[in-house]
Amino acid sequence: MGRDSLFGETIVWTGEARYSRLPVAYRAVAALAFIATASALSFVLAAKLALHVAALPTLLFAAFSLAVGIAAVELPRWWLSQMRYTVTESHVIWQRGRFRRTIETRSISFARIFWDPRQPGVGDLELVRAVPTGALHRRLTLRLRGVAAPDRVWAIIRGVQTTVPAGVGERPLTQRLDPGERVLWTARPRRSWRGLLPRGQRQIGLVLVGIMLLGSVARIAWRLPSLTRALTDAGIRLAPLVAVMLALTLSLVLLLGLLGYALNEACLKPWRLVNNTHYLVTNRRVLIQRGHEELHLDRDRIVDVIDAPGQAAGVTDLFLVLDGPRARALEASGAFGELERTPYLRPVLLAVEDVDGARRVLGQRELPEAA
Repeated sequence: MGRDSLFGETIVWTGEARYSRLPVAYRAVAALAFIATASALSFVLAAKLALHVAALPTLLFAAFSLAVGIAAVELPRWWLSQMRYTVTESHVIWQRGRFRRTIETRSISFARIFWDPRQPGVGDLELVRAVPTGALHRRLTLRLRGVAAPDRVWAIIRGVQTTVPAGVGERPLTQRLDPGERVLWTARPRRSWRGLLPRGQRQIGLVLVGIMLLGSVARIAWRLPSLTRALTDAGIRLAPLVAVMLALTLSLVLLLGLLGYALNEACLKPWRLVNNTHYLVTNRRVLIQRGHEELHLDRDRIVDVIDAPGQAAGVTDLFLVLDGPRARALEASGAFGELERTPYLRPVLLAVEDVDGARRVLGQRELPEAA
């Protein structure tokens, strides 16, 4: 291949976003916006039939909600359609038009792969760099969305030649190891009812939002029968009455959808995914697989292992402290009291029972190749 115009380095791989399905967040926003549009239009119809007024503010809100829903569907497609990715000898480059973001290959601490379950062989590759903890803590990531065979791209970035078929996310990680790579330790986290408890600012915030939404749903459901009787006694005709009931029902559906999302993200989803989580320590890497998400970490990035009591009795959480170029303050990965539990995988082995085995293996250097 040729040379990159930014760094003048040899290009080893180029690609673009292969995007066919909306991410879950955008689909949820679009669905909620369209439900809000239908609810607002029902109120407008009821006001027109019963009171013979236009209800212009509600109509404007319906138009705004419709625009938000359409934007949630179309804007991601338009944004991703012009993304280009380049891997050179020393850098990974994300480019869209004149905008560029880069990350040094040697500065990458670990990578996350998010497989698309509806588009086999395609997923997102997120490159993460360890940064100082404490007051200087920040997140440095570069995400390549909609990449074909993201595991192959990650191998190219690491400079590893592999003959294993790439782009097959359904295969377990044990069938997609590098040449000469061997599994030294494997485990699964132990699931406990304590995993249902919210942990961290994000999850606690979602639970509080869920409680407020539950109060709103209960209030609407409690007053709905009395409101129906009051409208009937006032002589409201059947058509506007049906429109009002439809609007209130759609409002309840909207609130229930938000409530379900908040509780699922805060409690149910993390607890449910424990059964689909698998830890692997090889002679070269630490690998974590959870459903359609994977974390790949080279062992030479690990400088220490800190253990802490797990949520359940008899289990321990192992936090892998990372190091990297110009990041000597170390990324704590939760080891220094960070309670935040993000929805994505981190270099943390949660609810481990075989702590001694994990520590013993992680303390070893790469084993020599067998003769």
